[in-house]
Amino acid sequence: MNLHSDSFQKLRYFLTRTVTFTLLFTFAFLAGSLAARFREEYLPPHQEASGTATLAETENWGLSFQKEGERPVANATAESLKKYNAYYADMTDEKVIYLTFDAGYENGNTPAILDALKKHEAPAAFFVVGTYIESNPDLIKRMAEEGHVVGNHTYHHPDMSQISTTESFIKELQDVENAYQEITGGEMLKYYRPPQGKYSESNLQMAGNLGYTTFFWSLAYVDWYENDQPTHEEAMQKLTKRIHPGAIVLLHSTSKTNAEILDELLAKWEEMGYTFHSLTELAES
Repeated sequence: MNLHSDSFQKLRYFLTRTVTFTLLFTFAFLAGSLAARFREEYLPPHQEASGTATLAETENWGLSFQKEGERPVANATAESLKKYNAYYADMTDEKVIYLTFDAGYENGNTPAILDALKKHEAPAAFFVVGTYIESNPDLIKRMAEEGHVVGNHTYHHPDMSQISTTESFIKELQDVENAYQEITGGEMLKYYRPPQGKYSESNLQMAGNLGYTTFFWSLAYVDWYENDQPTHEEAMQKLTKRIHPGAIVLLHSTSKTNAEILDELLAKWEEMGYTFHSLTELAES
């Protein structure tokens, strides 16, 4: 009888410890997950208690959308970017949009994008890599002729935050300038977008020293997977709910969805009271 009682006590002790440990582990896991989710949705990297964001030495550009129709919180504030002649949005309450497209290669969607922009008389900026210019001279000429900005997205699309020498940095940009001039006969505007949004404080300074204005963005969505395109409904929902005054919108010209919805999207934004402006207005202001 005592033997059975002793075994029962040991079993109860074991089960109690196991359940207690499981509950504590579950609580800790959930608490950690909630904290991470809170940070992801509400506090982007380097967000300080004062409500300002510092500029990291090396960083990937990121945004935190906190309220529909309002400008997101970014990795860095407009003020911290200003000294490097860099922007991520226009700090205005006016309903203006700056359309930008990143173009690493051509897969047949750009003509439809240009058609929609022309229909709505909407200026845009196309940030292109060097090989794009060389492979698509007619599209580059059309962009320029129809009043769009052709910006510099580097020649080889590297992680520019890892380029430490001024000579290598200059070459990535100047080779694109030379290719553009050879195709169009004109000089390229000194507008720069770091590939993948990867930047460092030092190469923002390099770009500024070369006379470049750097443009990040305040609205984008996952549109770059050619074989996994968002549906029209998904794209329209994200791009209309997150639009905000002074937005610099980043879209990829390789996106079939973007090409198919752009006419409808521009019309919807116009219906919401927005107008389209060129990055030149923002840079010159």
